[in-house]
Amino acid sequence: MKKERRKLAAIWIVLSALTPLVLLGAFLFGSSGLSLPDLLGLLNGTAKKSVEVIFFSLRLPRALICFVSGGALAVCGGVLQGMFRNPMADSYVIGVSSGAALGATAAMVFSAELAFLGFLSVQICAFLGAAAAVYTVYRLSSVRGRISLFTFLLSGIAVSTLASALVYCLMFLFRDQMVHIVMWTMGSFSSASWEKAILTIPPVLLGVVICLFYSRDLNILLQGDETARHLGVDPYRARRILIPLTSMIAALVVSVSGIIGFVGLIVPHILRLMIGPDHRKLLPLSFLAGGIFLLLCDTLARTLVSGQEIPIGVITAILGVPFFLYLLRRGRKSVG
Repeated sequence: MKKERRKLAAIWIVLSALTPLVLLGAFLFGSSGLSLPDLLGLLNGTAKKSVEVIFFSLRLPRALICFVSGGALAVCGGVLQGMFRNPMADSYVIGVSSGAALGATAAMVFSAELAFLGFLSVQICAFLGAAAAVYTVYRLSSVRGRISLFTFLLSGIAVSTLASALVYCLMFLFRDQMVHIVMWTMGSFSSASWEKAILTIPPVLLGVVICLFYSRDLNILLQGDETARHLGVDPYRARRILIPLTSMIAALVVSVSGIIGFVGLIVPHILRLMIGPDHRKLLPLSFLAGGIFLLLCDTLARTLVSGQEIPIGVITAILGVPFFLYLLRRGRKSVG
């Protein structure tokens, strides 16, 4: 018990120390270079006007959106993995990413018709597409107010496949927009702004806090539906709340960042291997670790190639897949 507490405390200390360091790296590195004296000048009011513009208009809103998005995706993944009792589950399995991609693609293709939505037309349509996909999956898998987990996952796969097919169809019909569509589907925070931060961060954080309040219920759901009912937790009611909640959180994130994979899958899975399945510990740590991971990936995306920005989805896949396979193999060996 003491060993577990020491391990938990060490993880908290490491993640708490890494957070300001990764944020500092996000502020310092980029195509428009800032130095440590420049940041100190912002604190004492002696910074140049150009430094203030770069920091407050570009770096700060982008770093905040990126960190909160990574943390939120990791929390959503942790919730769904616990609820489905499946470490391979995350929010994209249930159609969020494909629905958002279809909405964003429609906004790019029919930009003239959607001009009334303003400069946020892609984000609004991406959110509406994700919400519509999740609602369709929910309705298909709901029978008399109860959700079959098996049917829910199958419905998510079916809806995702249909939405992806429609995206490819629009790309084929409107080839002049293909580059923009492909770049959006690979994810990027290059269009981050204070307007998007204000519209996205508060509801996302509120959703994350609500998820944290369900940590005890998630722990009980790990014992199975029958045991959960005996312990006073209605599994169907919990799912009716948590599935739409995590879906809407993920939809908000995807609407401003594009499709970013592996954060919601790998981060909670790694932490679960390290500290166990207790969601009271897992979800807060997942938020910190997810934010750090995605912010680090975004910094790499901006700096690896001089003068160009690599889509962040490429970075998360390159870093995430080998590490995930290593941990999966290690976990199998420990079980065996």
